[in-house]
Amino acid sequence: MIYSHCSSLANSEYFNRFIIATILLAGIVVGAQTYTDFAQENAQILTFLDRAILIIFTLEASIKILAEGKNPFNYFKNPWNVFDFTIVVACLLEPFLDLGGAFLPVLRLARILRVLRLVTAIPKLQLLVTCLLKSLPSMFYVSILLFLLFYVYGAMAVFLFGENDPIHFRNLQTSILSLFRVVTLEDWTDVMYINMYGSDGYGYSSADLTKWNPSSSPSPLGAALFFVSFVLLGTMIVLNLVIGVIMNSMDESNAEISIKQEIARRRNNPEPVRDGLHDLHNRMEELSAEIKVIKKMIEDSSGPPK
Repeated sequence: MIYSHCSSLANSEYFNRFIIATILLAGIVVGAQTYTDFAQENAQILTFLDRAILIIFTLEASIKILAEGKNPFNYFKNPWNVFDFTIVVACLLEPFLDLGGAFLPVLRLARILRVLRLVTAIPKLQLLVTCLLKSLPSMFYVSILLFLLFYVYGAMAVFLFGENDPIHFRNLQTSILSLFRVVTLEDWTDVMYINMYGSDGYGYSSADLTKWNPSSSPSPLGAALFFVSFVLLGTMIVLNLVIGVIMNSMDESNAEISIKQEIARRRNNPEPVRDGLHDLHNRMEELSAEIKVIKKMIEDSSGPPK
């Protein structure tokens, strides 16, 4: 009896909307607490709201655990539920942990993280986060490519512009940091103009010239080619690679969600004829893809006509 009531309540649209509203209220309360004077003047109200929010989140976790019936640990098989439960437990333990004032920001972090529960409450946000997590392996290789690009251009910049522009290119690490500024398009043309017109002709003040003592050597064509090519490679190409990886992960996540929704629909509302046609359509698409692969293998093995 309790299981059925908790299950219907946990799956209720109104219950989910109420939880979303509570999460938004938690975000407003945390934001209000950042204003010291306002927080002191309204300490009682903010404390009451904070405790009420914690009680609601605790009841939510309890309802979802009871909704699992005889298998309450199924609640923890969902990583989003684990995230929610960890935040609730951290907030419940906060009053009992006397770790001193130095750890107060760490304890308050649990309250701030409650705002992130909005991700677990809205499926579309879950999809976005899932896509980002799925793209991490591919992003690793994109990061390696980006690092190689920065390393090669950083070393070239030290050799080419180190004497003329020691502020930005005096050594490898400073050069890579300056190139990061360039790739974010943050006043990158100023860095380019310094090396196009020379440090004594653009960008360097008299104080900078005295402090860094650069050897001005203008390079109009070389600097222009160097920075424009780096911006094109770093900003345009690599950025498009990142977007492509994320979009590919988005397609995979959408396909997985569609499969889960189809399984849930078949369990709740089975339709043998419709389901059979759906499976036949999927099988035909798989066969079509296999035929294309076989056709390509035959073309490659046959070689060019004599």
